[in-house]
Amino acid sequence: MLKLTALFRLTFIVLLAGAGLSACADFDDGLADYDEGVAALERGEFATALRKLQPLAEQGHARAQAHLGLMYHVGAGVPQIHKMAAQWYRRAAEQGNAEAQASLGLMYVQGKGVPRDFVYAYMWASIATPGNDKDAVELRNLVEKLVEKQMSSFQIAEAQKLARECVRKEYKNC
Repeated sequence: MLKLTALFRLTFIVLLAGAGLSACADFDDGLADYDEGVAALERGEFATALRKLQPLAEQGHARAQAHLGLMYHVGAGVPQIHKMAAQWYRRAAEQGNAEAQASLGLMYVQGKGVPRDFVYAYMWASIATPGNDKDAVELRNLVEKLVEKQMSSFQIAEAQKLARECVRKEYKNC
């Protein structure tokens, strides 16, 4: 349980710290609202964060989607609804958002919001390519290590195959 609590904290830190580092499809419109939403989230002003981020997330802004997923994952200003967190993470992950990909992998490890599935956890974590963001790399590596110990070599090979296919499909329908 201690490891999972640390993962929640790390997920929160990764998404906040990596807000500007993701390679993802975002809109130039609303960047001020996005920045204000992230700043509000960092200050613990969750109602303001939700008001700024949700419209952007609904319009397809990947980083706003990842932050909204985080809010539902940990219950920051919204009810803690893991299924909703997984949905927002998936929407961002399918746009190539590395933090959302690693966070979705974490959801599969926990079996919260999605079925517990170590193959998909490993797959999503392994495709998360956060660049030079140390926290995002740490989250990805931690998810992989958590599930690797519980997977057979066949399952790891299957996860790696699925990851290659997912990247080839540009993260859609993985």
